[in-house]
Amino acid sequence: MKVLLVNGSSHANNTTMRALEEVIKVFNEEGVETEVFQLGAKPIADCLQCHKCMELSGRCAINGDGVNEFLDASETADGFIFATPVYFAHPSGRIFDFLDRVFYAGGRDGLYPSLMFKPGAAIAVARRGGTTATLDALNKYFGIAQMPIAGSTYWNNVHGFNPEDAEADEEGMQTMRNLARNMIWMMRCFEEGKKAGVALPATETGKWTHFINR
Repeated sequence: MKVLLVNGSSHANNTTMRALEEVIKVFNEEGVETEVFQLGAKPIADCLQCHKCMELSGRCAINGDGVNEFLDASETADGFIFATPVYFAHPSGRIFDFLDRVFYAGGRDGLYPSLMFKPGAAIAVARRGGTTATLDALNKYFGIAQMPIAGSTYWNNVHGFNPEDAEADEEGMQTMRNLARNMIWMMRCFEEGKKAGVALPATETGKWTHFINR
């Protein structure tokens, strides 16, 4: 099994990564492969809705900032974690741009072939406030793509101004470890279901309502 993790911070090895490291530690102990996508400080273009992805087999027309690499890796992944620092009580702009393009390019007619029916989880890291609003915003991506959401023993957040602070947030670190264990359990259950011949849900598509009275 493999989990893709996205660090939505401009700092590759700061507080958000410390939260991810706690999750990765459990994955490693349980033999789950991980790959981290560091968004870092490089520019990330937002989605232009140019619709060129419809001609590119579910890949974005913009290259070089990790979106297409993530979509390629998602084909064989079993779970996803998107982590972000909290800026003004909201996710970072870069993770929004990244996910807008991942989900727009990766979706077709209401289906998200490389994402759907695979567990997803969001992590919010803040000095003080704004974590639940941040989680609400990121969880909406899972809801539209038929992705079960992995939870924990508290909301998936960690508090701290720096990695040392985050490590001292004992409940936050505990929440990260339990999140990893819950996601592992979900992925194993799904895998056993496949082996037992449990079919994936049949998804209806084709209806597209614009709320215009005619």
